[in-house]
Amino acid sequence: MYLNDVLDFILRFMNQGGIVLWMIAGLTFVMWTLVFERFWYFNTNLRSDIDYAINTWEARRERKSWNARQIRRQLVSEANLKINASLPMIKTLVALAPLFGLLGTVTGMIEVFNIMAVTGGGDAKSMAGGVSRATIPTMAGMVAALSGVFANTYVTRIAERESELLEDHLTTDH
Repeated sequence: MYLNDVLDFILRFMNQGGIVLWMIAGLTFVMWTLVFERFWYFNTNLRSDIDYAINTWEARRERKSWNARQIRRQLVSEANLKINASLPMIKTLVALAPLFGLLGTVTGMIEVFNIMAVTGGGDAKSMAGGVSRATIPTMAGMVAALSGVFANTYVTRIAERESELLEDHLTTDH
């Protein structure tokens, strides 16, 4: 019974915000799926990718020539591609969330102006529905962007730290 009430409340809220709110929800779902994928990667496959690069580098007898430096650069680059995968997309989705909220604001205000044109501005209840449809997506877009900013900052810091540690481990001194 309680679950049905919660689902009913969520559906009413989503319908108040209109189609743009559903788009923000989809965007937020994709963004957080990518964030969780990065957490999963950092906790599972990252070690094996870094170990592969370190073991490949340590297996070389000679590490000081130009060719050795290029191989080191390649190993670091390949690992960085895996470490930084999805980070640009997460950053893009964080930037898009408030823009979708703004789109919801504009479409809601168009609805308000349409109601004003039809009723002559005398139907305050109908105008309030349009204003509500304008402000809910704005709020949702900002909440999605804020949550994404914190998550993006966290996973970006982990990626930068791991990239730097990898470069530090691939030494040329022996």
